[in-house]
Amino acid sequence: MDDILRFALLGLGLGALYALTAQGIVLIYRGSGVLNFAHGAIGMAAAYVQWELAVQHGVPYWTAVGCGVLVAGTLGVLTHLLVMRPLRRASSLARLVGTLAVFIVLTAAAVKRYGDSVELVPGKLPTELLTVAGATVSEDRIWLLGIAILITVVLHLLYKRSMFGLGTTAVAENQSAASALGWSADLIAAANWGLGSALAGLTAILIVPVIGLSVTGLTTLLLSALAAALVGRFASFPVTLAGGLVIGVVQSELTRFGTDVTGLAASVPFLVIALVLVARGRALPLRGTFLDRLPALGSGRVRPVALAVTVAVALLLVGVSSPLWADAITNTLVLSLIILSIVVVTGYAGQVSLAAYALAGTGAFIAGHAVADWGWPFELALLAGVLGTVPIGLLFALPAVRTRGVNLAIITLGLGTTLEVMVFQNTDLATTPGSDGIAVGHQTLFGLDISGVDHPQRYAALVLLLFVGAALVVANVRRSRTGRRLIAVRANERAAAALGIGVRATKLYAFGLSAAIAALAGVLTGFRSTSVVFTDFASFDSITALGLAVIGGVGFLVGPLFGATFAAGTVGARFGDLVLPGLSEWMPLIGGVILLLTLVGNQDGIGQELGKQAGGVSRRLNRHRVGRLSAAATTPLGHLAPEAPDVQRAAPLPLQVTDLTVRYGGVTAVDGLSFAIEPGRIVGLIGPNGAGKTSAIDAVTGFTRPASGSVSLGGRDVTGVSVHRRAQAGLSRSFQSLELFEDMTVLDNLYAACDRPGPGAYLMDLVRPGSRPLPAQVLVAVREFGLGGSLERPVGDLSYGERRLLAIARAVATSPSVLLLDEPAAGLSDDETRELARLVRRLAEDWGMGVLLVEHDVDMVMSVCDQVVVLDFGRRISVGTPDEVRRDPAVRAAYLGDLSPEEAAGETVPGAEGDPVSA
Repeated sequence: MDDILRFALLGLGLGALYALTAQGIVLIYRGSGVLNFAHGAIGMAAAYVQWELAVQHGVPYWTAVGCGVLVAGTLGVLTHLLVMRPLRRASSLARLVGTLAVFIVLTAAAVKRYGDSVELVPGKLPTELLTVAGATVSEDRIWLLGIAILITVVLHLLYKRSMFGLGTTAVAENQSAASALGWSADLIAAANWGLGSALAGLTAILIVPVIGLSVTGLTTLLLSALAAALVGRFASFPVTLAGGLVIGVVQSELTRFGTDVTGLAASVPFLVIALVLVARGRALPLRGTFLDRLPALGSGRVRPVALAVTVAVALLLVGVSSPLWADAITNTLVLSLIILSIVVVTGYAGQVSLAAYALAGTGAFIAGHAVADWGWPFELALLAGVLGTVPIGLLFALPAVRTRGVNLAIITLGLGTTLEVMVFQNTDLATTPGSDGIAVGHQTLFGLDISGVDHPQRYAALVLLLFVGAALVVANVRRSRTGRRLIAVRANERAAAALGIGVRATKLYAFGLSAAIAALAGVLTGFRSTSVVFTDFASFDSITALGLAVIGGVGFLVGPLFGATFAAGTVGARFGDLVLPGLSEWMPLIGGVILLLTLVGNQDGIGQELGKQAGGVSRRLNRHRVGRLSAAATTPLGHLAPEAPDVQRAAPLPLQVTDLTVRYGGVTAVDGLSFAIEPGRIVGLIGPNGAGKTSAIDAVTGFTRPASGSVSLGGRDVTGVSVHRRAQAGLSRSFQSLELFEDMTVLDNLYAACDRPGPGAYLMDLVRPGSRPLPAQVLVAVREFGLGGSLERPVGDLSYGERRLLAIARAVATSPSVLLLDEPAAGLSDDETRELARLVRRLAEDWGMGVLLVEHDVDMVMSVCDQVVVLDFGRRISVGTPDEVRRDPAVRAAYLGDLSPEEAAGETVPGAEGDPVSA
């Protein structure tokens, strides 16, 4: 019992350190909305400054502490002013990588100056042993707990009671409104960055007497602090303190009673991260939640002749290179494979994963044991390592189903670190007797000696060919049906699901393919020597790999080669030494600085510039295909009628909605709504702002769950069916905010909607990408909506009216039985609205679709609909033909207010003949 209490008290001291670090993270997030991945590195810099001043230069201890804290605060302010402020309108990926770039620069500079050995640093807190409730504990742990509680109370009061705290809250909730009241968002953010970073410095200085002073030790403390901050939702200081203390106690107790499981105690924060994020996550983002700007994408097109010549020249250079240059080439290509895996999962699918090195290590682990334990040849071990890592990659993908963006980056880094401490650092699993790793010996490939030790040129040639093969696979995916699905999910998960794209399956595919490529890199890294050594697979190296991917261009196939040249030990470092001897030692720092410059100057990386030059070639290659489609889209309607043999349309099905109710907390947005839509009929859904119209569409299409009531399509109950399954069944919709796939052309937006590849397409697209011709009804839609001349244009080049029409055409391209249109005429001119009304009428009469039309332009609704349903505060107050609804007193009251009978008798309802009023 005494042991339990003693370790709990020790855990409180450890948890206090986590909580103190987490409070600084919360400060910065509350003040600027940025999750600072460089927080631990900033604290590390302060600790080294304090140590150098006090130990090496004799500066008094507390004066050195003040200098260290001041340096940390200054670094925080500079990070905001020089990095984050220029990125305030960039994508969330760019802002995330901005803090990672600061992390890379600070850690590289610290390693260059101090190395990464652990220094024992004396502290000033009392270390006498105290007896508390019969348990003995060091006094400094009690002091740390008291300091954490004191700082938490001060921060809580500061942000609850002071004008600065109130201003921070105001800016966080509504920056525009706060600015109108005289609050400077920039000043608030800078102050919070400075204060939060100063707290990071103070915390690091307090920590080093406990854990020792080292670059790695202080920077990896970040994940434990993130777990505590997550518990507090990056907002509550008291809850963050409680989270840190609980994590510290659990870790301490596991250290006492769980020593038989290597790394279990160290993994507690990462498991907390996983549980908290998954529990709080959502299968699909909330309405309107999608990135405003994403990194540019390459086309994935390959010129075979140019590729063949390039590979031949590269093989020749490898053959005549010295062993040192062959090693540099191998390093470059292996790192390029790691970055290529990031291109798949982050560049194409938009999932920010920091698990590349963990997955690479997994591949090396599996292949190493296949050779060492089972005696498999290299060829089979390589295959086993690649295929065996795919299920692990899918496990890493499971959190991506409910989390995204920065949260996903946290959880993948945490899971990767868990794998590292529990498997790679476990000597029972990751070493063989007499070796510092898994002994695999010299390797042969189909009888040819390819040992990286004896024949580095041969090994480099093998790595080159495998890299080219992997790059061709990724290029095929980019141009395929699967690639369009990846990019659709990256651009807008809600819109992708509404078109019948399985978001979950698409993310799993991206993580699986990325894991296979990373595993290939891991096997090639491990087998270049006679032992697979797992120090090559540090989880935090994934941060550097993501930074290098951004330098090269995270959406471009050439990006990995350019990004990898800025790492140590690569061809770029070799050339650097030729120009300036010793330059290679500075490559990590140079790479970090270049990453910062890339983010500020050109977020799309080096690959974008090459992509622009290749763009002209791609457009010329596309011209013939698009020209044929444009010609088909202008063919007379009778030649491409929906009844054409090649049209695959589901039979029109009726939609029945019964007692639909949607609640958000204590607010009822939709209350017992019932209606039916028959094939070929148009039902209008109108009501004042806030009446629940869009909430009703969200519930019918599955975006709002759970919702009570029932939704059936063709007699089949789809109430519990996911969004993409409802879309595949024939329930399609448009969005009030359009939510088009901005990274695609008009043509690819339509293809994303009408492609229905089977499960085999995921494998076939790896080797043979292809698309069937656009179905006839899609060509008819292109013609009807006037998009025939715009198929090759990027969505961003379209006018607002054209974007509106494309959104509807894309929904029509899914061949739905029922089409739900949410404010399709918003922002259109009167002439455009009349033309749109004609097109909607034709969708019902000529195509047999049932249509639900939600529209504020009541004149349009009354002129085109067969039936109108009127909502007010979520309740149906009227239903009937347009004429019946016009005469309904309840409708007049809803639109014209509470009028006396005499006043109401003289008023007309919007949409009545001759009435100019519109809702």
